[in-house]
Amino acid sequence: MIKISCQEQLLPGESLQAKWDFAARAGYDGIELRAKGDFAFRDRLPELRQAARDGVPMPSVCVDMLHFIGAFDADLRRDAIAQLRSQLSVLAEVGGTVACTPASYGMFSRRLPPFEPPRSPEADRAVLLAALTELGAHAESVGVTLVLEPLNRYEDHMVNRLDEAVSLVDEVGLRSVRVLADTYHMNIEEDEPTSALVKAADHLAHVQVSDSNRFQPGAGHIDWGALLGTLDAVGYEGHLAVECRLRGEPAAAVAAIPGFLRRWS
Repeated sequence: MIKISCQEQLLPGESLQAKWDFAARAGYDGIELRAKGDFAFRDRLPELRQAARDGVPMPSVCVDMLHFIGAFDADLRRDAIAQLRSQLSVLAEVGGTVACTPASYGMFSRRLPPFEPPRSPEADRAVLLAALTELGAHAESVGVTLVLEPLNRYEDHMVNRLDEAVSLVDEVGLRSVRVLADTYHMNIEEDEPTSALVKAADHLAHVQVSDSNRFQPGAGHIDWGALLGTLDAVGYEGHLAVECRLRGEPAAAVAAIPGFLRRWS
């Protein structure tokens, strides 16, 4: 049976324990945490440790900051790396296995004026390789995996498709650095999503799910039978982490997602 987790901000409840009570009843297998900057995730350690002791499964964390490892400014890049190092360590301490990051978000798009970024593609790649190598070594030392998430062309200019992420991961050469597939971004960027998944299968360690319109699975036009069938065929064993906006009454919408996804498994 497929494993499905839900990002914590989508779940009703004031505590992780309350959120997990709801999630478990709905058929989820875990909670994907969110990690803000200024070491906010580290500051949550008492809360996270107690949740882990209480049996809340927290398999993954998704970075939620204003700047990322591909920032143009060197100081912002160093801060993003420091935040992620801390997040990797915290995640390992509470039993998680996967930490997610894009190269950047909302920093620059070649599809909008002025169209040409202030850094060359070669320099973009060098910056990302340096960050991924440093973070990958730390991830390996604490026993977790860092996954690089391609975003669509309007949100990031550096890594938009799975094959671009695979190329970077291959050059880093660490098994602790792998690739995240997000169905919403794939819907925009991949010529054929199932073929892209097959080609990236050996590098794939995490999948985030939302529909073509960024609402919950089933609210758009993604072919979930083909997509989930492909993941099963390539032997994907990680979680499907729900990351979406919600259409309809929020709690009911969140509760319906596991049943919808398991129709195709």
